[in-house]
Amino acid sequence: MSLRRNTLWNLAGTGLPLLLGLVTIPYLIKHVGVEAFGILTLVWALIGYFSLFDFGLGRALTQQVAVARSAGLQQSLPSLVKTGLWFTTATGLAGGLLLGALANQLAVHWLNVSPSLQSSTSQALLVAAIGIPLTTVTTGLRGILEAYEDFRMVNLLRIVLGAANFGVPALSVMLLGPSLVGMVVGLIAARILVLAAHAWQVHKKLPSGWLTAKLSKDNMQKLLSFGAWMTVSNIISPMMVTADRFFISGILGASLVAYYTVPFEALIRVLVIPSALTSALFPRLASLAATNPEEAKRLYKKCLKMVVAVLLPICLVIMLGSRWGLALWLGEEFAIHAWKIVCILAVGLFLNGVAHVPFAAIQAAGDARATARLHILELVIYIPVLLLLMKTLGLAGAAIAWTLRVGLDLIFLMIYKNKASNLS
Repeated sequence: MSLRRNTLWNLAGTGLPLLLGLVTIPYLIKHVGVEAFGILTLVWALIGYFSLFDFGLGRALTQQVAVARSAGLQQSLPSLVKTGLWFTTATGLAGGLLLGALANQLAVHWLNVSPSLQSSTSQALLVAAIGIPLTTVTTGLRGILEAYEDFRMVNLLRIVLGAANFGVPALSVMLLGPSLVGMVVGLIAARILVLAAHAWQVHKKLPSGWLTAKLSKDNMQKLLSFGAWMTVSNIISPMMVTADRFFISGILGASLVAYYTVPFEALIRVLVIPSALTSALFPRLASLAATNPEEAKRLYKKCLKMVVAVLLPICLVIMLGSRWGLALWLGEEFAIHAWKIVCILAVGLFLNGVAHVPFAAIQAAGDARATARLHILELVIYIPVLLLLMKTLGLAGAAIAWTLRVGLDLIFLMIYKNKASNLS
Protein backbone atom coordinates (compact mmCIF):
# COMPACT_ATOMS: atom_id res chain seq x y z
CA MET A 1 0.00 0.00 0.00
CA SER A 2 1.40 3.36 -1.08
CA LEU A 3 2.42 5.77 1.67
CA ARG A 4 1.98 8.63 -0.80
CA ARG A 5 -1.56 7.56 -1.68
CA ASN A 6 -2.46 7.15 1.97
CA THR A 7 -1.08 10.61 2.72
CA LEU A 8 -3.11 12.15 -0.09
CA TRP A 9 -6.26 10.51 1.26
CA ASN A 10 -5.47 11.92 4.71
CA LEU A 11 -5.01 15.38 3.21
CA ALA A 12 -8.35 15.12 1.44
CA GLY A 13 -10.09 13.84 4.55
CA THR A 14 -9.05 16.77 6.67
CA GLY A 15 -8.62 19.46 4.04
CA LEU A 16 -11.75 19.25 1.91
CA PRO A 17 -14.19 20.08 4.74
CA LEU A 18 -12.22 23.29 5.28
CA LEU A 19 -13.47 24.57 1.94
CA LEU A 20 -16.97 24.40 3.36
CA GLY A 21 -15.74 26.06 6.55
CA LEU A 22 -14.44 29.03 4.57
CA VAL A 23 -18.03 29.74 3.57
CA THR A 24 -19.95 28.73 6.68
CA ILE A 25 -17.79 30.41 9.35
CA PRO A 26 -18.47 33.96 8.09
CA TYR A 27 -22.15 33.04 7.68
CA LEU A 28 -22.38 31.74 11.26
CA ILE A 29 -20.57 34.75 12.74
CA LYS A 30 -22.95 37.06 10.88
CA HIS A 31 -26.17 35.28 11.90
CA VAL A 32 -25.46 34.02 15.44
CA GLY A 33 -22.95 36.66 16.57
CA VAL A 34 -19.29 36.57 17.55
CA GLU A 35 -19.90 35.39 21.12
CA ALA A 36 -22.33 32.59 20.22
CA PHE A 37 -19.97 31.37 17.53
CA GLY A 38 -17.12 31.49 20.03
CA ILE A 39 -19.20 29.28 22.33
CA LEU A 40 -19.78 26.85 19.44
CA THR A 41 -16.01 26.57 18.97
CA LEU A 42 -15.75 25.80 22.70
CA VAL A 43 -18.31 23.01 22.25
CA TRP A 44 -16.22 21.61 19.39
CA ALA A 45 -13.17 21.74 21.64
CA LEU A 46 -14.94 20.07 24.58
CA ILE A 47 -16.23 17.17 22.47
CA GLY A 48 -12.73 16.69 21.14
CA TYR A 49 -11.10 17.04 24.54
CA PHE A 50 -13.44 14.67 26.38
CA SER A 51 -12.71 12.05 23.72
CA LEU A 52 -9.55 11.47 25.80
CA PHE A 53 -11.80 9.03 27.64
CA ASP A 54 -10.86 6.46 25.02
CA PHE A 55 -7.73 6.16 27.23
CA GLY A 56 -5.46 6.08 24.20
CA LEU A 57 -6.99 2.90 22.86
CA GLY A 58 -7.60 4.35 19.38
CA ARG A 59 -3.88 4.71 18.75
CA ALA A 60 -3.15 1.59 20.83
CA LEU A 61 -5.47 -0.44 18.59
CA THR A 62 -3.70 0.88 15.51
CA GLN A 63 -0.32 -0.10 16.91
CA GLN A 64 -1.37 -3.50 18.27
CA VAL A 65 -3.46 -4.55 15.27
CA ALA A 66 -0.73 -3.45 12.83
CA VAL A 67 1.87 -5.49 14.74
CA ALA A 68 -0.42 -8.54 14.92
CA ARG A 69 -1.14 -8.36 11.19
CA SER A 70 2.56 -8.02 10.27
CA ALA A 71 3.32 -11.06 12.45
CA GLY A 72 0.54 -13.11 10.83
CA LEU A 73 -1.46 -13.41 14.06
CA GLN A 74 -4.89 -12.98 12.47
CA GLN A 75 -6.50 -15.31 15.01
CA SER A 76 -5.75 -12.85 17.81
CA LEU A 77 -7.58 -9.93 16.19
CA PRO A 78 -11.23 -10.65 17.17
CA SER A 79 -10.57 -10.69 20.90
CA LEU A 80 -8.12 -7.78 20.68
CA VAL A 81 -10.56 -5.57 18.79
CA LYS A 82 -13.64 -6.47 20.83
CA THR A 83 -11.80 -5.88 24.10
CA GLY A 84 -10.60 -2.47 22.95
CA LEU A 85 -14.00 -1.36 21.67
CA TRP A 86 -15.78 -2.52 24.80
CA PHE A 87 -13.42 -0.47 26.91
CA THR A 88 -13.79 2.69 24.77
CA THR A 89 -17.57 2.40 25.06
CA ALA A 90 -17.52 2.17 28.85
CA THR A 91 -15.03 4.98 29.34
CA GLY A 92 -16.77 7.18 26.77
CA LEU A 93 -20.00 6.90 28.75
CA ALA A 94 -18.10 7.96 31.86
CA GLY A 95 -16.73 10.99 30.00
CA GLY A 96 -20.18 11.94 28.76
CA LEU A 97 -21.61 11.79 32.27
CA LEU A 98 -18.79 14.00 33.54
CA LEU A 99 -19.35 16.67 30.89
CA GLY A 100 -23.10 16.54 31.56
CA ALA A 101 -22.50 17.07 35.27
CA LEU A 102 -20.25 20.06 34.58
CA ALA A 103 -22.47 21.66 31.91
CA ASN A 104 -24.25 24.20 34.09
CA GLN A 105 -21.11 25.13 36.01
CA LEU A 106 -19.24 25.74 32.76
CA ALA A 107 -22.03 27.84 31.28
CA VAL A 108 -22.83 29.96 34.32
CA HIS A 109 -19.50 30.38 36.08
CA TRP A 110 -16.37 29.15 34.33
CA LEU A 111 -16.69 30.41 30.74
CA ASN A 112 -17.74 33.99 31.52
CA VAL A 113 -20.71 33.73 29.15
CA SER A 114 -23.10 36.66 28.79
CA PRO A 115 -26.27 36.14 30.91
CA SER A 116 -28.47 36.01 27.82
CA LEU A 117 -26.55 32.99 26.49
CA GLN A 118 -25.99 31.05 29.72
CA SER A 119 -29.15 28.93 29.53
CA SER A 120 -28.65 27.91 25.89
CA THR A 121 -24.95 27.24 26.52
CA SER A 122 -25.80 24.91 29.42
CA GLN A 123 -28.35 23.03 27.30
CA ALA A 124 -25.92 22.80 24.39
CA LEU A 125 -23.24 21.31 26.64
CA LEU A 126 -25.72 18.72 27.94
CA VAL A 127 -26.44 17.67 24.37
CA ALA A 128 -22.72 17.69 23.55
CA ALA A 129 -22.16 15.19 26.39
CA ILE A 130 -23.93 12.58 24.26
CA GLY A 131 -21.19 13.02 21.68
CA ILE A 132 -18.42 11.83 24.01
CA PRO A 133 -19.08 8.04 23.87
CA LEU A 134 -19.86 8.39 20.16
CA THR A 135 -16.46 9.99 19.65
CA THR A 136 -14.47 7.51 21.75
CA VAL A 137 -15.94 4.47 20.01
CA THR A 138 -15.47 6.07 16.59
CA THR A 139 -11.83 6.76 17.47
CA GLY A 140 -11.33 3.09 18.30
CA LEU A 141 -12.97 1.98 15.07
CA ARG A 142 -10.89 4.45 13.06
CA GLY A 143 -7.75 3.11 14.72
CA ILE A 144 -8.60 -0.38 13.47
CA LEU A 145 -9.16 0.84 9.91
CA GLU A 146 -5.84 2.69 10.02
CA ALA A 147 -4.08 -0.49 11.17
CA TYR A 148 -5.41 -2.09 7.98
CA GLU A 149 -4.09 1.01 6.15
CA ASP A 150 -7.54 1.60 4.67
CA PHE A 151 -6.99 5.35 4.58
CA ARG A 152 -9.39 5.73 1.67
CA MET A 153 -12.38 4.71 3.78
CA VAL A 154 -11.07 6.44 6.92
CA ASN A 155 -10.93 9.72 5.06
CA LEU A 156 -14.16 9.38 3.15
CA LEU A 157 -15.80 9.13 6.57
CA ARG A 158 -13.63 11.96 7.90
CA ILE A 159 -14.81 14.15 5.01
CA VAL A 160 -18.41 13.43 5.94
CA LEU A 161 -17.83 14.27 9.61
CA GLY A 162 -15.74 17.34 8.83
CA ALA A 163 -18.34 18.65 6.41
CA ALA A 164 -21.02 18.06 9.05
CA ASN A 165 -19.03 20.01 11.66
CA PHE A 166 -19.10 23.08 9.43
CA GLY A 167 -22.24 22.51 7.39
CA VAL A 168 -24.76 21.24 9.94
CA PRO A 169 -24.62 24.36 12.16
CA ALA A 170 -25.15 26.57 9.11
CA LEU A 171 -28.04 24.39 7.94
CA SER A 172 -29.53 24.51 11.43
CA VAL A 173 -29.40 28.32 11.42
CA MET A 174 -31.08 28.42 8.01
CA LEU A 175 -33.92 26.13 9.11
CA LEU A 176 -34.31 26.81 12.83
CA GLY A 177 -32.76 30.21 13.36
CA PRO A 178 -29.73 31.11 15.51
CA SER A 179 -30.25 28.37 18.09
CA LEU A 180 -27.05 27.13 19.77
CA VAL A 181 -28.84 24.00 20.98
CA GLY A 182 -30.16 23.26 17.50
CA MET A 183 -26.66 23.47 16.04
CA VAL A 184 -25.25 21.05 18.61
CA VAL A 185 -28.14 18.56 18.19
CA GLY A 186 -27.35 18.46 14.50
CA LEU A 187 -23.68 17.78 15.20
CA ILE A 188 -24.54 14.85 17.48
CA ALA A 189 -26.91 13.35 14.90
CA ALA A 190 -24.10 13.47 12.34
CA ARG A 191 -21.73 11.69 14.72
CA ILE A 192 -24.24 8.85 15.19
CA LEU A 193 -24.34 8.24 11.44
CA VAL A 194 -20.55 8.37 11.13
CA LEU A 195 -20.15 5.91 14.02
CA ALA A 196 -22.48 3.43 12.30
CA ALA A 197 -20.54 3.72 9.05
CA HIS A 198 -17.21 3.08 10.82
CA ALA A 199 -18.66 0.04 12.60
CA TRP A 200 -19.84 -1.47 9.31
CA GLN A 201 -16.45 -1.04 7.65
CA VAL A 202 -14.62 -2.65 10.57
CA HIS A 203 -17.11 -5.51 10.62
CA LYS A 204 -16.32 -6.26 6.96
CA LYS A 205 -12.57 -6.48 7.60
CA LEU A 206 -12.46 -8.64 10.69
CA PRO A 207 -12.83 -12.44 10.71
CA SER A 208 -16.41 -13.62 10.87
CA GLY A 209 -17.74 -14.15 14.36
CA TRP A 210 -15.53 -11.49 15.94
CA LEU A 211 -18.54 -10.05 17.74
CA THR A 212 -18.81 -13.26 19.79
CA ALA A 213 -15.10 -13.32 20.69
CA LYS A 214 -14.29 -13.37 24.38
CA LEU A 215 -12.97 -10.34 26.18
CA SER A 216 -9.34 -10.87 27.11
CA LYS A 217 -7.58 -9.64 30.22
CA ASP A 218 -4.22 -10.09 28.50
CA ASN A 219 -5.32 -7.99 25.53
CA MET A 220 -6.61 -5.32 27.85
CA GLN A 221 -3.28 -5.21 29.66
CA LYS A 222 -1.39 -4.94 26.36
CA LEU A 223 -3.63 -2.14 25.13
CA LEU A 224 -3.52 -0.27 28.40
CA SER A 225 0.25 -0.60 28.72
CA PHE A 226 0.42 1.52 25.57
CA GLY A 227 -2.87 3.35 25.98
CA ALA A 228 -2.37 4.45 29.59
CA TRP A 229 0.59 6.60 28.62
CA MET A 230 -1.29 7.70 25.51
CA THR A 231 -4.05 8.83 27.86
CA VAL A 232 -1.63 11.09 29.67
CA SER A 233 -0.75 12.65 26.32
CA ASN A 234 -4.42 12.72 25.32
CA ILE A 235 -5.29 14.61 28.49
CA ILE A 236 -2.41 17.04 28.44
CA SER A 237 -1.87 17.67 24.71
CA PRO A 238 -5.46 18.81 23.96
CA MET A 239 -5.40 20.78 27.21
CA MET A 240 -2.39 22.71 25.95
CA VAL A 241 -4.08 23.23 22.58
CA THR A 242 -7.43 24.39 23.96
CA ALA A 243 -6.60 25.83 27.40
CA ASP A 244 -5.80 29.24 25.98
CA ARG A 245 -9.33 29.82 24.65
CA PHE A 246 -10.90 28.86 27.99
CA PHE A 247 -8.55 31.17 29.86
CA ILE A 248 -9.38 33.92 27.35
CA SER A 249 -13.08 33.37 28.00
CA GLY A 250 -12.66 33.29 31.76
CA ILE A 251 -10.24 36.23 32.07
CA LEU A 252 -10.83 38.47 29.06
CA GLY A 253 -14.45 37.52 28.33
CA ALA A 254 -16.28 35.20 25.91
CA SER A 255 -16.79 38.13 23.53
CA LEU A 256 -13.06 38.02 22.65
CA VAL A 257 -12.76 34.26 22.17
CA ALA A 258 -13.65 34.30 18.48
CA TYR A 259 -10.85 36.77 17.64
CA TYR A 260 -8.42 34.10 18.81
CA THR A 261 -10.19 30.82 18.04
CA VAL A 262 -11.28 31.62 14.47
CA PRO A 263 -7.74 32.34 13.18
CA PHE A 264 -6.35 29.54 15.37
CA GLU A 265 -8.86 27.01 14.04
CA ALA A 266 -8.18 28.15 10.47
CA LEU A 267 -4.40 28.01 10.86
CA ILE A 268 -4.33 24.72 12.74
CA ARG A 269 -5.91 23.13 9.67
CA VAL A 270 -2.60 23.60 7.88
CA LEU A 271 -1.40 20.81 10.15
CA VAL A 272 -3.44 18.45 7.98
CA ILE A 273 -0.24 18.20 5.94
CA PRO A 274 2.06 16.72 8.61
CA SER A 275 -0.89 14.97 10.24
CA ALA A 276 -1.84 13.29 6.96
CA LEU A 277 1.72 12.10 6.48
CA THR A 278 2.27 10.86 10.03
CA SER A 279 -1.12 9.12 10.20
CA ALA A 280 -0.13 7.13 7.12
CA LEU A 281 3.38 6.70 8.52
CA PHE A 282 2.32 5.37 11.93
CA PRO A 283 1.16 1.82 11.07
CA ARG A 284 4.06 1.45 8.61
CA LEU A 285 6.62 2.48 11.25
CA ALA A 286 4.93 0.28 13.86
CA SER A 287 5.62 -2.72 11.61
CA LEU A 288 9.12 -1.64 10.50
CA ALA A 289 10.33 -0.77 14.01
CA ALA A 290 10.13 -4.45 14.92
CA THR A 291 11.20 -5.96 11.59
CA ASN A 292 13.49 -3.49 9.76
CA PRO A 293 14.89 -0.64 11.92
CA GLU A 294 17.17 0.69 9.15
CA GLU A 295 14.27 1.10 6.74
CA ALA A 296 12.28 2.77 9.52
CA LYS A 297 15.14 5.23 10.05
CA ARG A 298 15.31 6.06 6.33
CA LEU A 299 11.56 6.58 6.12
CA TYR A 300 11.60 8.84 9.18
CA LYS A 301 14.30 11.14 7.77
CA LYS A 302 12.57 11.37 4.42
CA CYS A 303 9.29 12.41 6.05
CA LEU A 304 11.00 14.99 8.27
CA LYS A 305 12.60 16.71 5.28
CA MET A 306 9.32 16.65 3.39
CA VAL A 307 7.37 18.35 6.19
CA VAL A 308 9.96 21.12 6.57
CA ALA A 309 10.06 21.78 2.82
CA VAL A 310 6.28 22.04 2.54
CA LEU A 311 5.40 23.92 5.74
CA LEU A 312 8.06 26.63 5.72
CA PRO A 313 6.85 28.53 2.62
CA ILE A 314 3.21 28.10 3.63
CA CYS A 315 3.80 29.67 7.05
CA LEU A 316 5.78 32.55 5.53
CA VAL A 317 2.92 33.32 3.13
CA ILE A 318 0.43 33.23 6.01
CA MET A 319 2.44 35.76 7.96
CA LEU A 320 2.87 38.14 5.04
CA GLY A 321 -0.77 37.97 3.98
CA SER A 322 -2.46 37.84 7.38
CA ARG A 323 -3.99 41.34 7.45
CA TRP A 324 -5.21 41.26 3.86
CA GLY A 325 -6.51 37.69 4.09
CA LEU A 326 -8.52 38.24 7.26
CA ALA A 327 -10.02 41.47 5.92
CA LEU A 328 -11.09 39.70 2.74
CA TRP A 329 -12.54 36.72 4.62
CA LEU A 330 -14.10 38.22 7.76
CA GLY A 331 -13.96 41.97 7.32
CA GLU A 332 -11.65 44.83 8.24
CA GLU A 333 -12.80 45.09 11.87
CA PHE A 334 -12.07 41.42 12.53
CA ALA A 335 -8.70 41.73 10.79
CA ILE A 336 -7.65 44.64 13.01
CA HIS A 337 -8.18 42.52 16.12
CA ALA A 338 -6.69 39.27 14.79
CA TRP A 339 -3.92 39.78 12.20
CA LYS A 340 -1.09 40.03 14.74
CA ILE A 341 -2.38 36.84 16.37
CA VAL A 342 -2.10 35.10 13.00
CA CYS A 343 1.53 36.17 12.54
CA ILE A 344 2.54 34.80 15.93
CA LEU A 345 0.59 31.56 15.52
CA ALA A 346 2.12 30.97 12.07
CA VAL A 347 5.54 30.56 13.69
CA GLY A 348 4.13 28.02 16.13
CA LEU A 349 2.33 26.32 13.28
CA PHE A 350 5.63 25.52 11.57
CA LEU A 351 7.25 24.25 14.78
CA ASN A 352 4.26 22.12 15.68
CA GLY A 353 4.02 20.66 12.20
CA VAL A 354 7.64 19.50 12.22
CA ALA A 355 7.12 17.96 15.68
CA HIS A 356 4.48 15.60 14.26
CA VAL A 357 7.17 13.42 12.68
CA PRO A 358 9.34 12.56 15.72
CA PHE A 359 6.16 12.27 17.81
CA ALA A 360 4.73 9.62 15.47
CA ALA A 361 8.06 7.78 15.21
CA ILE A 362 8.48 7.52 18.97
CA GLN A 363 4.95 6.22 19.51
CA ALA A 364 5.09 3.83 16.57
CA ALA A 365 8.01 2.15 18.31
CA GLY A 366 5.67 1.56 21.27
CA ASP A 367 7.20 4.21 23.52
CA ALA A 368 4.12 6.23 24.46
CA ARG A 369 5.60 6.76 27.92
CA ALA A 370 8.29 9.11 26.59
CA THR A 371 5.85 11.46 24.85
CA ALA A 372 3.58 11.46 27.90
CA ARG A 373 6.42 12.50 30.18
CA LEU A 374 7.39 15.28 27.79
CA HIS A 375 3.81 16.57 27.79
CA ILE A 376 3.72 16.61 31.61
CA LEU A 377 6.87 18.72 31.67
CA GLU A 378 5.51 21.07 29.01
CA LEU A 379 2.23 21.56 30.87
CA VAL A 380 4.02 22.56 34.07
CA ILE A 381 5.90 25.21 32.10
CA TYR A 382 3.10 26.29 29.75
CA ILE A 383 0.21 27.21 32.06
CA PRO A 384 2.09 29.77 34.20
CA VAL A 385 3.65 31.30 31.07
CA LEU A 386 0.22 31.45 29.38
CA LEU A 387 -1.38 33.23 32.33
CA LEU A 388 1.49 35.68 32.71
CA LEU A 389 1.68 36.62 29.03
CA MET A 390 -2.09 36.79 28.60
CA LYS A 391 -2.50 39.16 31.54
CA THR A 392 0.29 41.43 30.28
CA LEU A 393 -0.23 41.19 26.49
CA GLY A 394 -3.85 40.02 26.11
CA LEU A 395 -4.68 37.86 23.08
CA ALA A 396 -1.17 38.29 21.67
CA GLY A 397 0.25 36.91 24.90
CA ALA A 398 -1.83 33.76 24.53
CA ALA A 399 -0.49 33.29 20.98
CA ILE A 400 3.11 33.83 22.12
CA ALA A 401 2.73 31.32 24.95
CA TRP A 402 1.36 28.66 22.57
CA THR A 403 4.21 29.25 20.11
CA LEU A 404 6.83 28.96 22.84
CA ARG A 405 5.22 25.76 24.05
CA VAL A 406 5.22 24.01 20.66
CA GLY A 407 8.80 25.12 20.09
CA LEU A 408 9.83 23.50 23.35
CA ASP A 409 7.88 20.39 22.36
CA LEU A 410 9.81 20.10 19.08
CA ILE A 411 13.17 20.46 20.83
CA PHE A 412 12.33 17.79 23.41
CA LEU A 413 10.99 15.34 20.81
CA MET A 414 13.99 15.71 18.52
CA ILE A 415 16.44 15.18 21.39
CA TYR A 416 14.63 12.08 22.59
CA LYS A 417 14.14 10.68 19.11
CA ASN A 418 17.86 11.00 18.31
CA LYS A 419 18.65 8.97 21.43
CA ALA A 420 16.16 6.19 20.65
CA SER A 421 18.11 3.09 19.67
CA ASN A 422 15.42 1.50 17.52
CA LEU A 423 15.02 4.32 14.99
CA SER A 424 18.28 6.25 15.05
